Amino acid sequence: MHVITNTFFRRIDVVGDENIPTEGPVIFAGNHPNALMDGWLLTARCGRRPLHFMVNAKLWEYRILGRMLDAMGAVPVYRREEHEGDVDNSKAFDKLYEVIESGNCMGIFPEGVSHTESQLAKLKTGTARIALSVAARGNVKVTIIPCGLNYIHRDRFRSQVLIEFGEPIVIDGEWLAKFEADERAAVVDLTEHLAQALIAVTLNAPDWSTLRFIQAARRLYKPATAHLSPGVYIELNRRFVETYLRVADEPGMSSFRHAVDNYQSRLDVLGLKDHQLRQKVSVGKAFRRLMMRSFMLLLLLPVAIPGVILHLPVGWIAAVAGEEFSYETDDIATLKVFATIVILPMLYIVAAFFIGNYFGIGWAIVAVVGLTISFSASVWVIEAQATLLVSMVSILRRTRLRAEIEDLQATRARLVDTVRSLADRYADPDTPRIFSNQDFSTTGVIQSDE
Repeated sequence: MHVITNTFFRRIDVVGDENIPTEGPVIFAGNHPNALMDGWLLTARCGRRPLHFMVNAKLWEYRILGRMLDAMGAVPVYRREEHEGDVDNSKAFDKLYEVIESGNCMGIFPEGVSHTESQLAKLKTGTARIALSVAARGNVKVTIIPCGLNYIHRDRFRSQVLIEFGEPIVIDGEWLAKFEADERAAVVDLTEHLAQALIAVTLNAPDWSTLRFIQAARRLYKPATAHLSPGVYIELNRRFVETYLRVADEPGMSSFRHAVDNYQSRLDVLGLKDHQLRQKVSVGKAFRRLMMRSFMLLLLLPVAIPGVILHLPVGWIAAVAGEEFSYETDDIATLKVFATIVILPMLYIVAAFFIGNYFGIGWAIVAVVGLTISFSASVWVIEAQATLLVSMVSILRRTRLRAEIEDLQATRARLVDTVRSLADRYADPDTPRIFSNQDFSTTGVIQSDE
C-alpha cells in the first residue's frame, strides 16, 4: 500500500495523526470520494495494522480483487439496496465484533458508497451502531477516529492528497447510558456527531460551481510568494467556503463572484492558468529558464530511457482502462492502479526471463533492479517534460496574446484587492490568520528585463 500510494501521488500530507490511539480497538471512519484508493491510503498512513475494512460483497465477484481483499482481512457486507432488502449480515457483524474485541482496527466509510459529490453525503447509521453495540458488550473500550481524505486531483497521477485525522470520539459511559435508555436515539445522535466531525476534516460546498468559485478566489487571495502544503490548501479553502456561505447575500459578494467567474472563463478560453499571470517575467528570462530545465532533463534522460520505453505502454494502458471501464469518476484512480498492478509484474517477469535465459540469472536480477531505478527516473522525466511543455506553450501565448494578457493581469490585480478587502471585512476576528500583512506586502514580482 505504501508503494502504490507513494507512486500514484507525488505528495501525501498527514495531519492529526497524534489523535490516533497507539493501542486498543479503533474504528477509522472516513469520507469516500475515491473508491478503493481511500482504503489503500488509510491502510498505508493510519499507523495501525492490521486495518480491516467493511467492503461491498459484490467486489468478491472479481477473483483477483477478492483475493486481495481477503489478504487485507476485509469483511464482506451485503447492501440492502442491491438485494431488495433481503440480506443477512449476521456473519459480517460477528466478524466485526471479533476484530474489534481482539484489539484490532476497523475502517468504515459511513457514507456507504463512493461518490463524486462536492460535499459529504448523508451518513448511514451502521458505524454508530457497530461502535455502540461492541462497547455495550463491555469487553473493550471503542474509539472512533474521523478521517478526512482531501484530494487535489483524485484521479490524476502524481497529484497530491491530504489525510486529516480528527478529534477522537470515545464511546464512554455517557454514550453507553444513552444507548441503554434508547438504542435508536443514541445511534442517530452518534451518527450526527460523527457527521459534524467529518465535515470538520473535509472540504464541502453546496455544488461544484460554488467550489470552483471558492478555489479561484483562494488563488487570488494567496500571496505570490506563499507555497501551500495540502493541509494549508484545504484549510484555506474550507475557511473560504464557510465565510462565503455565511455572507453570500452581503453587498458586493454577488458582484465579486460574477467578476471572478468572468475572469476564470476568459482564462479558460485562452487556455491560461491564473498562476501564469502572477509574475511579470520577460520572454527572454523565461526562455533561459526553459533551457536550464531542458539541460537538467538531458542529464537524467539516459537513465530514464529504458524505463520510459518499457513503462509508457503500461501507463497508457492503465490510463485507457481507468477512463474507459470506470462507471463513475471516483473509480478511475482505482482502475489505473489495478491495471498497473496486473501488467507491471508481468512485464518485469518477461524481461527477467529473456535476459536470464540468454545471459544468466545474475543479469536477470540486475535488470529488474535497474528497471526499478529507471522507473523512478522515468517518472521524474515525464513530470519534467510536462512542466516544460506548459512553459513552452505559456511563452508562445505571452508573445501572441500580449494585449489580452495585460488586460487580464490588470483585472486580476483588481480582483486581488477586492478579495483581500472582503476577507478583512468578513473573516472571524478570533481565528488566527494564515497569512500576515508582511506576506501580502511581499509581492514576489520578478521584474522584466526586456
